[in-house]
Amino acid sequence: METKTILFTILGIFLAFIIIFVIAGGKNNEDSSINQVSALINNEAMFDFGKISMAKGNVSHRYKITNSGTEPLTIKKIYTSCMCTTATLLNDSKKLGPFGMPGHGLIPSINEELSPGMMAEVEVVFDPAAHGPAGIGKVERTVYIENNSGKPLTLNFTATVTP
Repeated sequence: METKTILFTILGIFLAFIIIFVIAGGKNNEDSSINQVSALINNEAMFDFGKISMAKGNVSHRYKITNSGTEPLTIKKIYTSCMCTTATLLNDSKKLGPFGMPGHGLIPSINEELSPGMMAEVEVVFDPAAHGPAGIGKVERTVYIENNSGKPLTLNFTATVTP
């Protein structure tokens, strides 16, 4: 009787591993096929404003983003990691935004479509004075671009804020 219990326990564990392997493998295949069909990319991993002065006001940078997939891609939302940063989508002759941080205003759905191979720009504006005197020093901020590829795109920048 004891041998039978051990055998069923081993068989149960073996079946559990097979089920987990199949589920995990299927999910990975699904994610990679989504990314091959539509993928939003940015070739600039991190932008550094360098040293910037609070007294001189806002600084901006434009990131180029591209639909590298074979199907249209929809940009659903754009938002930032901090109230000191805004982002505006520039696509053809359209200007959508500026969009800010969730909780500091409405972050609407924009549902802007990019055809395969199409490029757009995201203009990011950073206000070094937004945090007052406590905002001096190195900062890191992120812009999030939600889209239908299943993986949000992040645009990152750093700056060293001086008075």
